[in-house]
Parts: sequence; C-alpha cells; structure tokens
Amino acid sequence: MLQWALGENYGSTMNKINPEKLLNSKWTAAEPKNREKHFMVTEVEFDEAGMVTSCFIEAIMSRRSIPIQWHDLKDISQWIHGWQ
Repeated sequence: MLQWALGENYGSTMNKINPEKLLNSKWTAAEPKNREKHFMVTEVEFDEAGMVTSCFIEAIMSRRSIPIQWHDLKDISQWIHGWQ
C-alpha cells in the first residue's frame, strides 16, 4: 500500500527515458572519471521505424564526445538524470 501511495517509481532502479526527448538532455555520471561529471546528449539518430540507432553524449568540461548505448542511461548506478 505504501508503494502505491508514493507512486509506482518508489524504489525504482531505472531512469525513465523517452527516446524522442533524448537530444540535449543532461546527465550526471554516478562515478565521474577524468573529472568528467556532467554530460549532454548531443546527437541521436533514428531509423525509419523510429528506433534509436546511435547516440552520443558530450562531456561538458572536456567537450569530448562519446558514443553510448542510450539504454545505458536508464541505469541509475551509472547515470543520474539532470545535473547534480
């Protein structure tokens, strides 16, 4: 009952992501490496069916662009949605 009252996301271990809203979304690395903590999705490509075919994030500090599987952004042990 308590989980229902707090909402279905209570205790969730996954970020909810709409692929159509990925572009320009901001992310914080849960465990920063090389002083790269904040990232932004800079490129998303879709196929004819609307499925994501490629996704790139850019480290704000170094401006380094990194290819990423967009599903990896759902894992809260790696990524936090927004800049923290």
